[in-house]
Amino acid sequence: MQRFELPAPAKLNRFLHITGRRQDGYHELQTIFQLVDFHDVLVFEPAEDIDVQMDGDSIPVADNLVYRAAMLLSAGRSVPGVRITVKKNIPTGGGMGGGSSDAATALHGLNLLWRLGYSKTELAEFGLQLGADVPVFVHGRTSWAEGIGEVLVPIDLPESWFVVLVPRCRVSTAEIFLHPDLTRDSSAITIARFLQQKVFSDQKVFRNDCEEVSRILYPEIGKALDWLNQWGAARMSGTGSSVFLETTDKTLASDVLARSLKNWQGFMTRSVQESSLVGALNQVEKSFQN
Repeated sequence: MQRFELPAPAKLNRFLHITGRRQDGYHELQTIFQLVDFHDVLVFEPAEDIDVQMDGDSIPVADNLVYRAAMLLSAGRSVPGVRITVKKNIPTGGGMGGGSSDAATALHGLNLLWRLGYSKTELAEFGLQLGADVPVFVHGRTSWAEGIGEVLVPIDLPESWFVVLVPRCRVSTAEIFLHPDLTRDSSAITIARFLQQKVFSDQKVFRNDCEEVSRILYPEIGKALDWLNQWGAARMSGTGSSVFLETTDKTLASDVLARSLKNWQGFMTRSVQESSLVGALNQVEKSFQN
């Protein structure tokens, strides 16, 4: 095999409404998974066995979603060995889908490498066994999501810029979802209502239902949100530690980021409709054919 690299893009939850709780304990939700131009990188190289290495990440390999993805696809098959090195850029535990996106990229890369011939739909079914938000990264489109995050409808939105701050705290998703003060009965909305809403910054209509509990449990998140709120409606992404400000003004985003770096780690990124993984897969597939 030849060595190749593939990106694993991040996402932001433009809002997150929890609309109910199922009998199995999972929460029903509505959200938009906004893909952004910021990513990890997975490097695929020849090896004797299946080996996964994490660059700067302390997650045990056996618990890593990339390794689990490889085990899913290789089960019952005789496949060539491969070493996958994950170069991390997406904040771990930041609510930006880093682990899930890494898993989705691993599924695509190994499907191509091992010539398994699975479709995106089939790979997404594998991905759902790894996590509810893996399928959106497999499909590679910014999407409206319902269910537990696996019911997806691609959605086209105007370009935005995001200032993302990463407070120094590790958020426990389980702790948030078990908290008695968590809102679990938000009214469901439609995609049409979302698209018709002229003021997306209205936090009474579009919010993250996990945010108030997170402010209680992790005061540093509240501090970062309050600081960003000087320039607009800031939000927390998913159930992670990352918070973001959305704007259509690239210059404003750059200025806010420069001011923020005195107190927080952070970066600026741009919204995308289609994952950078889509084009990268096409290029790698062409190189295999040559």
